[in-house]
Amino acid sequence: MDSTMELRHTPLYEMHIEAGAKMVPFAGYSMPVQYPLGVKKEHLHTREAAGLFDVSHMGQIKLTGRNAAAYLERLVPIDVIDLPVGKQRYGLFTNEKGGIEDDLMVANLGEALFLVVNAARIEHDLAILQRDLPEDVGLELLQDRALLALQGPQAVTILSQLNSAVSNMLFMDVLALDLAGIPCIVSRSGYTGEDGFEISVTSEFAKSLADTLLQFDEVEWVGLGARDSLRLEAGLCLYGHDLDSSTTPVEASLIWAVSPVRRLGGAREGHFVGANVILQQIASKRFARKRVGLIGLTKAPVREGTQLFDASGNEVGIVTSGTLGPTINRPISMAYVHSDLAVIKTEIFAEVRGKRLAMEVVALPFVPQRYFRGKE
Repeated sequence: MDSTMELRHTPLYEMHIEAGAKMVPFAGYSMPVQYPLGVKKEHLHTREAAGLFDVSHMGQIKLTGRNAAAYLERLVPIDVIDLPVGKQRYGLFTNEKGGIEDDLMVANLGEALFLVVNAARIEHDLAILQRDLPEDVGLELLQDRALLALQGPQAVTILSQLNSAVSNMLFMDVLALDLAGIPCIVSRSGYTGEDGFEISVTSEFAKSLADTLLQFDEVEWVGLGARDSLRLEAGLCLYGHDLDSSTTPVEASLIWAVSPVRRLGGAREGHFVGANVILQQIASKRFARKRVGLIGLTKAPVREGTQLFDASGNEVGIVTSGTLGPTINRPISMAYVHSDLAVIKTEIFAEVRGKRLAMEVVALPFVPQRYFRGKE
């Protein structure tokens, strides 16, 4: 990022300063990377109680019009047309080579489709959406809204005290409802692997809502540092690191993000950007590399950019995200390796400071996801 660029502030910027946050440049914003509690404790607090995240830098976009769903389906490999009102899905903007241009959430609010995209890709995604936009489809970047995430096992208990309706929501449900009298768009989702909620609110009421949530003893501010370690433990990708325009959904182990109805033999097979490449990879099961989880067999963290080797010393891949997992207290990484090595328990060696450290391919996620899908 250009060091001379003036950083933007979220509507909650002053609250972060007052809370003693360490602020860093991120996607054109001044964002809290950690608070006095520290990254590890913020991480563990989210796993044990409830963490409050300011993610207002994310792009919030509205698509309107009778043909909005059909249009969006031309750009993403998910089922948008049959997405029920009150539900959302994880989606991918793809390119002609099958690469991923961004990942996003798509919600059906009834009167509109509501998209949440990555902060650093907002302008890029708007350009994708505008390229062949039909005259009868409306496109609006919602610039006067904040986005909060309340994540952790206590999130539903806390939020249900502001509106009992949230306790009946399931994972990926979306509702327009009031919280403490404030109109919000609430989804039961998040980026930590925990049960939780993401809350879109107008900038005018963002501070009031955050203040209300922070009155609960179980709630602590959590910054970008712990957000990153939480999502990594949950096996979730970060665009620009684990996903990019040269990586296909198949290589990224995101085949589940290609809806069955859009696959070969499906009712609406293909007809999205890069479909010929992506569907061929799914059908043939042939691709050069694959995203895997790695756990270190030593105590040394293995960071992004670390080169990987097989037992014979051949270079076989690269780490795209890595840290010491606070929950399991072991080095964890996500990496792309040659597809024939993407087998559980395969030993791979990471070159760290001139030494080859042993790691083992494991199933993702590293920590069990605890999304609420209903009573068993």
